[in-house]
Amino acid sequence: MTEAVASPSAASALGSPPPGRARLFENAAVNLRPVALVYRVAALAVILTGVIRLSEVLTGQPAWSTFLFYTMLSNLLCLAWMVALLFRTARDLRRTGARGASTPSARGSGAVMFAITVTMLIYLVVLVPTRFADGDSDIFSLTDTLIHVVTPVLMIVDWLLFVPKGAFRWMDPLLWTLLPYAYLGWAFAYGASGGEFTPGQKYPYPFMNIEALGIPGVAQWIVMLSLALIAVGFVYVVLDRILAALARRMPRR
Repeated sequence: MTEAVASPSAASALGSPPPGRARLFENAAVNLRPVALVYRVAALAVILTGVIRLSEVLTGQPAWSTFLFYTMLSNLLCLAWMVALLFRTARDLRRTGARGASTPSARGSGAVMFAITVTMLIYLVVLVPTRFADGDSDIFSLTDTLIHVVTPVLMIVDWLLFVPKGAFRWMDPLLWTLLPYAYLGWAFAYGASGGEFTPGQKYPYPFMNIEALGIPGVAQWIVMLSLALIAVGFVYVVLDRILAALARRMPRR
């Protein structure tokens, strides 16, 4: 799906309104590719900064263990998706002009947004209180803030401003959970096979500590977090549909 199409419904799904017909606000997206391009270049730089700081790849002693954590993996996903958004925007700007929205997939943007929302909510709801209780004074450091808060906000804002609305389906929040669940399954298997996320620690996050919480305790945490995150996913779907409906009511000029 790389070419612009003629029908408005298909254009909504692909993210590129028909050339010559795009209004400033089309399908609840800001249809100014130069603005989207500048935003996405800046967002890419910020996301890359967070990844570099977390991995410490420029220090000469990279922290390779950070690549075992969902936080790093979700940030790398955002980095890759932002690169795709950037190239798509530049290509569409060159081929069809300044007016229009550009994304490889509106639903793909939703999936990436949800994946990094998981990172943000688990950090704010689970990790920050736990670290605060343990006396950790380094909460909301620059690196933590970049990877847990700033990157999620950048992806959410990109979807709100530059991605056409109306493509999400009611089943999407359930599909979006497949990536976090895949990570959970891998992390449990990795720890059970003797792998360590940090020296002496066979779990990446406190709510996955079977030795301390027991299987029922871990299962309870996973169920509660799943319900909360799926609820957030449905909020995204409802917002997507509301914005799409509002855009359809805007008079054409």
